[in-house]
Amino acid sequence: MKKIYGFLLIAFITFACSKSSSSDPFIPDPVDDGPVLIDPLTDVEMMDLVQRETFKYFWDYAELNSKAARERYIPSNPNQDQHVVTSGGTGFGLMAILVGIERGYITRAEAVTRLQTLLTFLENADRFHGAWSHWINGNNGSAIPFSNQDNGGDLVETSFVAQGLICIKEYFKNGSPAEVELANKADALWKGVEWDWYTKNENVLYWHWSPNYAFAMDLKIQGYNECLVTYVMAAASPDYSISPDVYTQGWASNGTIVSSNVQYGLPLILKHAGSPQFGGPMFFSHYSFLGLNPMNLVDQFANYKNVVTNHAKINYQYAVQNPQNFEGYGMDCWGLSASYSRNTDGSLGYAAHSPVNDKGVISPTAAISSIAYTPTESLRAMHYFYQKKDKLLGKAGFYDAFSPEYNFWVAQAYLAIDQGPQIIMIENHRTGLLWNLFMQNEDVRKGLDKLGFTY
Repeated sequence: MKKIYGFLLIAFITFACSKSSSSDPFIPDPVDDGPVLIDPLTDVEMMDLVQRETFKYFWDYAELNSKAARERYIPSNPNQDQHVVTSGGTGFGLMAILVGIERGYITRAEAVTRLQTLLTFLENADRFHGAWSHWINGNNGSAIPFSNQDNGGDLVETSFVAQGLICIKEYFKNGSPAEVELANKADALWKGVEWDWYTKNENVLYWHWSPNYAFAMDLKIQGYNECLVTYVMAAASPDYSISPDVYTQGWASNGTIVSSNVQYGLPLILKHAGSPQFGGPMFFSHYSFLGLNPMNLVDQFANYKNVVTNHAKINYQYAVQNPQNFEGYGMDCWGLSASYSRNTDGSLGYAAHSPVNDKGVISPTAAISSIAYTPTESLRAMHYFYQKKDKLLGKAGFYDAFSPEYNFWVAQAYLAIDQGPQIIMIENHRTGLLWNLFMQNEDVRKGLDKLGFTY
């Protein structure tokens, strides 16, 4: 029986993740009625599993003192960077906790206790004109330098925190006295960010400011990338709001953000930073849209439902076309985004994978977190990942990256910014929970109105 099972497993792997023909004559081609699936799940069971397992990253493996999201978690070396908190990933974690309540993984009371600790940590952590640093020490709240001159405020990461805080505010605002107190604290935290100060009195937002180096990094926040929500939050701020010109001249570069490029018959609509012809890493269309609902979002430059959907479909079609003939790419095995990666010597690295930076490495978050845009293609990929569960499914969901091209190399590690979008976007696909919470916020709506959006 074991030999028969092993034979069927080999047949399935050959069918689901191979080049057009096998070089091994002893591995048979798949039969017409398809391979025997291993422990097959329904689509609902598949989504349940991914949400449940991914939630563990933000609950079971949170930083011990702050309860915020760790930058990374490597099961084989759990102490590595154990107190390095990521601010953006923590914003995603706030939203994931709300999913955990709704899905019954934790009680509402457990969530409130956890969030009281977490929001108090954010309240006492180092802030730089209201903005949090990219990395924070979970022991004492001090900024950890992300790079040489990046030891101060990170406005983009801060906007991801704010996105989560607004969802917390909306979820708990009509609850018990403890919940109302929590909602008010969340509201005050994001409103303390001095968004307009990060313009340097120019019509653009700047990404970084350091108490030692000021604006020396000189990185303007201009799209299209993952940062649209940064401008929405800056416009929504009651006390530190930006003008519409900061958005149109800064983010949209006076309209030159608009693209006429078409790939695989799909218009890109906006120019993707670094990849104007094929679209950038998939996180461009995930991070801002965890709360900000693109499905009815339109401004003078784009219909954002089309932007994010076409981005995902191009990413998918690239894998189907597989121009570099990488092992495994296809209808079941797709998704390029920033994640852990494989260095040329086989060691663990990091890369912003995209069609113009393709290393033969698949990032499961790319396909999974696109489920609201490409449900059929994303679920097909999820089922494929699950068929490889012995290699790909770990303690906190699917591992961060893998490569069939290199003997099915797997990055047995996790990153908060890759796990968070999976549980959140699956929930948005199923119930619209986070989209509804964020989009009902009065300040958000005022900010969108100010920038000329319809939604």
